[in-house]
Amino acid sequence: MSAVPVDVAALRAWIGAFAADVAEHQEELTRLDSAIGDADHGANLARGMRAVVAALDSEKPSTAGALLKRTGMTLVSTVGGASGPLYGTFFLRMGTAAGEVETLDAAAFGAALRAGVGGIVARGKAELGDKTMYDALAPAADAYDAAGDDLGAALRAASEAADRGRDATVPLQARKGRASYLGERSVGHQDPGATSSALLLAAAARTLG
Repeated sequence: MSAVPVDVAALRAWIGAFAADVAEHQEELTRLDSAIGDADHGANLARGMRAVVAALDSEKPSTAGALLKRTGMTLVSTVGGASGPLYGTFFLRMGTAAGEVETLDAAAFGAALRAGVGGIVARGKAELGDKTMYDALAPAADAYDAAGDDLGAALRAASEAADRGRDATVPLQARKGRASYLGERSVGHQDPGATSSALLLAAAARTLG
């Protein structure tokens, strides 16, 4: 396993880095969503992540499970549209899988990541190729699992797979969510949820690996 396990401080740094990335890319996420959605993904997710950072700073959860669950609950309660329930479920499932422990090794973090992706499927009923955030997260989890027990290498592989999954949404026709109403007009546009999901994995690779 990785010589440096993921502790609560590292998880907090990951969440903070993701919040900063969402804020930096807010206009891009909104632009992508304006083409095939409600034009609110960037603003909604940025607002939710600001609330998450504030909640974590205030409550200072002491275990991995508590921190991830607080992240999920805050997103569910503050983010409108589909992204709040989906990202919220992702972090809630991660937190349940992580448990009330202070550190996670590479295998435990991978299991939590897989549980989070499973939560996305349960909540959104998405499959690969539906042009959703699952198109970035599913290959990321697969790449993480296939990379072995080196945490840094696994996270880098997951981030690269998420980027490829994000890019692969461009030629797809959406089959889920608001974008599916556009039919063939959704082809040629990058999915905003897959884009923010790739940011999430990139932040993990930077801060946890």
